[in-house]
Amino acid sequence: MASNENKQFVSGFVAIVGRPNVGKSTLMNRLVGEKVAIMSDKAQTTRNKIQGIYTTDSAQIVFVDTPGIHKPKNKLDDYMDAAAESTLSEVDAIMFMVAADDKIGPGDRYIMDLLTKTSTPVYLLVNKIDLVNPDALPDIVAGYTETLHFAGVYPISATQGNNVDEMLAGLESHLKPGPQYYPADQLTDHPEYFVVAELIREQVLQLTREEIPHSVAVLVDSMNTRVAGKLQVHATIYVERDSQKGIVIGAGGKMLKRMGINARREIEALLGEKINLKLWVKVQKNWRDDPKFLNQSGYNIKRLE
Repeated sequence: MASNENKQFVSGFVAIVGRPNVGKSTLMNRLVGEKVAIMSDKAQTTRNKIQGIYTTDSAQIVFVDTPGIHKPKNKLDDYMDAAAESTLSEVDAIMFMVAADDKIGPGDRYIMDLLTKTSTPVYLLVNKIDLVNPDALPDIVAGYTETLHFAGVYPISATQGNNVDEMLAGLESHLKPGPQYYPADQLTDHPEYFVVAELIREQVLQLTREEIPHSVAVLVDSMNTRVAGKLQVHATIYVERDSQKGIVIGAGGKMLKRMGINARREIEALLGEKINLKLWVKVQKNWRDDPKFLNQSGYNIKRLE
């Protein structure tokens, strides 16, 4: 058997696509070993393409966690769909993730129709297998393979890690020899302030009512000074209506304080240092349809105009 010394280093970019809430961000975080993508049971949690970098002695795989593809309702939705769809032609492989405990729906069919138009190899990831009877898996897989030809099929559990190593080995065996694009210890291509803003938004998603999640944006105003050994992080939470501002702040400021405490723990774990987090809440009416605000928020909306 050939030794690892004779094995060529392989690398490539791999997109993870699928409907909202099938577990794409959960898998991304498991693959890189740290939280680089926020998680929530609310739809449209991921809004930008998140790149997670998986590196071993023999391979480097840059995973791109795309926004969940869905029917757009505003300019932000347009951006999210365009970001996901543009990825399909920019990567070396595509992983189409579905949930084992969900029936094939219009969203899955829409994505499969998009995938039929690409020449990029597509792998089927059937996630959440821990939630179904193993005897049901062949029929679940068949429902997708009857519609689309896949380069490989991997039933996995992103939460528990079932078959994730087998999936990585299979993917690595299909990648071509290539360079190491990023340092071995780098886990994401996004700057720290982007991930910090996402960790704050995650707390808003987890702690507020249904009307809030889609209407919230978070911008880090500053994150470059230290006082008494603590990094000072100032950020603003934007909502679309005064009533939403009241919900985010909460009675006596209790909700905002709770968000700040939870977010601070996550940010300190990410940065590996103590921080002082200050949050403000402002109303920016109809920001999801405001190209100028969307561009300021990190969404490259100009390409859609």
